[in-house]
Formats: sequence, structure tokens, C-alpha cells
Amino acid sequence: MHSALYRRLHCDLANRVHMGFVNAGNTSDSYMRLSQYFLPILRETPKEAEIVSHRLMLRAGMIRQQSAGIYSWLPFGKRALDKVNRIIREEQDRAGAIELLMPTIQSADLWRESGRYDDYGKEMLRITDRHERDMLFGPTNEEMITEIFRASVRSYRDLPLNLYHIQLKFRDEVRPRFGVMRSREFLMKDAYSFDLDKEASRQAYHRMFVSYLRTFHRFGLKPIPMRAESGPIGGDMSHEFIILAETGESEVFCDRSLLDLPIPAVDVDYQSDLSPIVDAWTTPYAATEDMHDPAAFEALDAERRISARGIEVGHIFYFGTKYSEPMGAVVAGPDGVDVPVHMGSYGIGPTRVVAAIIEASHDENGIIWPRAVAPFDVALVNLKPGDAASDGMCSDIEARLNNAGISYLYDDTDNRAGAKFATMDLIGLPLQIIVGPRGAATGEIELKYRASGDRETLGIDGLMTLLEAFGSDPAI
Repeated sequence: MHSALYRRLHCDLANRVHMGFVNAGNTSDSYMRLSQYFLPILRETPKEAEIVSHRLMLRAGMIRQQSAGIYSWLPFGKRALDKVNRIIREEQDRAGAIELLMPTIQSADLWRESGRYDDYGKEMLRITDRHERDMLFGPTNEEMITEIFRASVRSYRDLPLNLYHIQLKFRDEVRPRFGVMRSREFLMKDAYSFDLDKEASRQAYHRMFVSYLRTFHRFGLKPIPMRAESGPIGGDMSHEFIILAETGESEVFCDRSLLDLPIPAVDVDYQSDLSPIVDAWTTPYAATEDMHDPAAFEALDAERRISARGIEVGHIFYFGTKYSEPMGAVVAGPDGVDVPVHMGSYGIGPTRVVAAIIEASHDENGIIWPRAVAPFDVALVNLKPGDAASDGMCSDIEARLNNAGISYLYDDTDNRAGAKFATMDLIGLPLQIIVGPRGAATGEIELKYRASGDRETLGIDGLMTLLEAFGSDPAI
């Protein structure tokens, strides 16, 4: 019986300790009593919400709209967003990228140097400061990171270099919609690579390609890289990372074999030749509407053709010397001659990713969080607060969860049982530990798996045996 439960939990404590997710005791933000938490649940579906993720994020108290395309992230939503950011950082660091933080407000002069200031369009929010200097709210950071590089790096010996940050961006969409899926203000992880020549830059591109496969896999998503247009970023090599979802923004076409390819392992060597991995993922047919070749797609066997809707969750670009040449970002090569560096940029939208996860993982009752990004690991539901046996058992479970370093949301409110169950299904935490007077009197609890709806009855010791193996990230 327990072996089946372990498989359903699909994780192990060893991974958790290895990645540093187990503490000697729980920190104060790893647990919360619902009676003291800010979780503004909506019982009715907001009229303005057009897609599932927008409806559920509003109903589950994750976000609140402040103006068109601009949202506040409320505590429950921010916890999910923080989990996404943590995974992004771990995989970027593993691939050799180095984190920094650039400002949101940029000088227009930098964009004039690159030639993009007048070309970018109305999506750029242009502003003037009190000294009448032209400024802008950055939609992206190619110019600023190039200026940082050219001021500090002089020799090819300091290459390769990849710098990234996670920062708010603003793009003045003509019609923001779908909640945080297509908002005007959004969080972006953008990384920028600098290399001596095209071949070295291609290797940097491959490192980010592989890192993205691992990152999206750890979110509980199945990424499909598709050749893409570079748009205003520029360059001649670009891939979008797409997940399949019925509510996706655009139609996509791909070879079914891509769904079965293995994700690179945690110990992948980023200093090795990664081209075999990239080739394996880019050889099968995969295209968005803009890049679709009907003849090539129809040449596949019928059972291999997938035509579906997709959501873009990441985009990577190689653009060579597009920015380094006009902005003078050069290094002395091995022969002492200055050459412009070759660059690439690599974006993931964490705020967008949270919505995409919900689009890919929900049912009619609410969100179904993948384990790695759930705001809390488990829900502890006391069906009758004030009952001595129920309260005592919940206190015992709380102490054990704290000692095991497992985060939880404890519903200690006086709401009806039906309302408690509806709330917990709506917010979608992976496991629900349900304690009621009858079970507490006999030392038993009910464990519900949100994804499957399966329920198990067991004692506290049996529960903790399972939860102690409840690793923080099964995809590591």
C-alpha cells in the first residue's frame, strides 16, 4: 500500500536534503493558519476573466487587478511566484549564469545608440524626468547590459560571460488580456551571453536551451522548443518554448515524438558539447503558426502529427553583434585586435509561467498545483475546531510538519466542512490532511490527493512516514 503512495508522491527525501530544502525546523513563513492569513477567496467567477488561469487566480485570491494589465500579487500568489523564481535561479546558476539586478527605468540615449529607440513602437512607455531627459520604462535590457559589459570587460580571457536578472518590465500592450498571461507590467528573467565569436556564442545558446528544458520540466510542464521569429530583439537563431494547453494563445504543430524525449539530468555537464541534446530536440518537426510549413508537417505519419493550442513560456535568441557593434562592446582577441562580442538573450516570464501552469493543471474544482511550485506543500483541515480530540491531533501534526520542514496551510476556521473542502480544492495544494472528531477519537486522519481525488485513511505515524519522503522537487 505504502509503495503505491510513495509513487504517487514521486519524490524522495534524499533529493530534498541534497538541494537544501530541509531545515532543522520550519521557518515562520512555511506555515500559516488560515484564520490569520490573507486569502480573499471569491465565490463567483469575475466577469472580466476570459480564460481559466485568470478566473482561478482571481477566485483563489492570488492576484488583484489595479488597472488594465497591471496586477498586485497577493500572498498566496506570491508564494507560487517565489517558487517559480527559485527554480529559475537554481537552473540558471547551474548553467553558469551570474545574477545581477538592473534598474527598470532606462536612459533613452542607450536605445538611440543601438538604433532601437524609434523602431520599438508604442509598446515602449516613454517618459521625461524633471530635467527634461528622455527616459523609458524598460521592456527589455539588451542596451543596458551591453553598456555594463563594455564598461567592465576588455579581454577575451574574461569570456564567456552570462549575466541574468529577474526584474519587472513594462510593455504597453494595446489590448492587455488574459490576466497575467498578457499583462502590461510583468516579471521577466532575462539573461544575456557574451562570447568571442559565433561558435562560442552558439555553445552559450545551447547551455541556455538545455537549462530551459530542465527549468520547465521542474515546473511540472512539458516544454516543446519551436523555431521562432526574433521580432524586435533581432538575430538569426531563435526558439520559443511552448507548452500544449487547450486554452493556448496560438495554434502549434509538432511531432508527437517530442513528448517522449528525456529531459537532461541534473548532472548534465554544461561545459561539454550539448549539441546532441539540442539536435535531438530540434530535429523533429515543431512550429508555431508563424513558422508553420504545411508540406513538411503533412509529410509526417498521421499518428505522429499533433495540431494543438500552445502557450509560450520562454524565448531564446542569438543575435550576434547587433548591439555590440553600434554600442562599441569590444574585447581584445588572442591576436590583440579588438572585435565586437557575440551576444544572445534568454527570457522566461515567471508571472506568465504561473498562469501557464494553472492552464495546464486544473479541473472543474480549481487549481492542481505541481508539487514543486505549490504555495504550500500540504493543507491541514480541521473539520471541527474547538473539539479537543481534533485540536489535539492537529497540534501534533503541526509539530511534526514543522520538524520535518514541510510547509502547510492550516484551516482552523469555523466554516462548514463543505466550504472548507471547496476552498482547498480551489487553491489546489497537492495534499489535504483532513482531521475530524470521529477519526481523531480513533487516532486516524484522512489524506486526499488533489490531483487524483484519491483518499487514504491512516494513523499519524503512517502519515509522517509518507510526508517525510515528500521531497521538495521530484524533477530535480
